[in-house]
Amino acid sequence: MKTSAWMKISILFVLFTFLLAACATTPATPEVSEPETTDEPVVEEPFRVALIMPSAINDLAFSQSIYDALVKIQTEMGGESGFQFVYSENMFVVDDAAAAIRDYASQGYDLVIAHGSQYGSSLREIAPDFPEVSFAHGTTVDTFVDEGITNVFAYEAASDQGGYVNGVMAGLLTESNVVGVVGPIETGDAKLYIDGFKAGVMASNPEAQVNINYTGSFSDVALASEAANTHIGAGADILTGTAQMVVGAIGVAEERGVLWFGTQSSQTSLAPSIVVANQVYDWTVVLRDIISLIKEGTLGGKAYAITLANDGLVMDFNPQYTLPESVGQAAAEAIQGIESGSITTLP
Repeated sequence: MKTSAWMKISILFVLFTFLLAACATTPATPEVSEPETTDEPVVEEPFRVALIMPSAINDLAFSQSIYDALVKIQTEMGGESGFQFVYSENMFVVDDAAAAIRDYASQGYDLVIAHGSQYGSSLREIAPDFPEVSFAHGTTVDTFVDEGITNVFAYEAASDQGGYVNGVMAGLLTESNVVGVVGPIETGDAKLYIDGFKAGVMASNPEAQVNINYTGSFSDVALASEAANTHIGAGADILTGTAQMVVGAIGVAEERGVLWFGTQSSQTSLAPSIVVANQVYDWTVVLRDIISLIKEGTLGGKAYAITLANDGLVMDFNPQYTLPESVGQAAAEAIQGIESGSITTLP
């Protein structure tokens, strides 16, 4: 009896021990693999610009200045992946330009540039119809903000500054004391340049005579050629002029051995033997800020001016023309005086 009872107790103890061991064993928790997450970089859409201009991209003048600036901006922003632009050139007829402006705006371009003050009335009508699109035009200071339009930028060139520097050099280089100017229409940056040029000539050579002729056209090459011949016939041994028509005047100057001063774009390549210097418009100063503002959500309302001080106007000296040291020094002093404000370029 005692042995049997002891055996039962032993068996129960063993079973109890196994039960405790089983309860103490924690079942393994199956590993749950987290779903793989791939953070794909957000691809930023390229900034898109449409350009409308009155002449050709290679006019060596007004239109080329803005085209060259856009090419520079595209390079700075990483090529076509960051910046794309299209253009319509030779849009001298305002109605045709207006149709192009409206068409580009309807395609959702970030910025539509109407490169010509003659397009202002068209922008005034079109911009309100596309409040999500930015527009810009020049040369002018009118953004139409006072009319409730908030998506138009404006830009202009203080072209009298480089004109003054060119004039200072012309006044010192002329031997006949007669300088001729071939102007287009007496307005905008063309008039500013010519007024500044005359002031520069008179500052360095009060005895000089500056003959100015306005042809009444920005694009008539034949009229510019005729005006150049007239000036040379009147004794001019130095010429200057502005707008895309000046290629005609430069051709005459080269044929007649008369020195030339350029503006808007570098015209040295057209006649390297007679071009002394050029005032070059660099619109990248304006475009960088406009693009930055648009990306931040400001679509217009600001006016700009390019100057010698902000590097929007650049004096480009022809390396193939030997400029007398005294003349180069006078030009440098004129630039410094204009930037400091000690020289007034307009009468």
